[in-house]
Amino acid sequence: MFRRDVKQLDSVLHAFLRSSGLETPLLQRRLIDSWGEVAGPVVARYTGDIFISNQTLMVKINNSALRAELSMMRTQLVNRLNQHVGVRVIADIKFF
Repeated sequence: MFRRDVKQLDSVLHAFLRSSGLETPLLQRRLIDSWGEVAGPVVARYTGDIFISNQTLMVKINNSALRAELSMMRTQLVNRLNQHVGVRVIADIKFF
């Protein structure tokens, strides 16, 4: 008899994503997609463009009062977003 090197599918997929350089963009996409759920539906309604640049989440907020309030909650939002994804994807958030 011969023995096969059996691996779990999630570990194989994880290794493939990492080796092909797709892991980070996938995690960034998950984080951007989770913005509405983490920030809430009211904030999501006033949200425009969202993108990540140099571990900073850039979020366009169409209401200046809400933008000021969210700026004071930056640290909490960073922690909640990273927890939602499961790894540290971003280090800061900037609202514009």
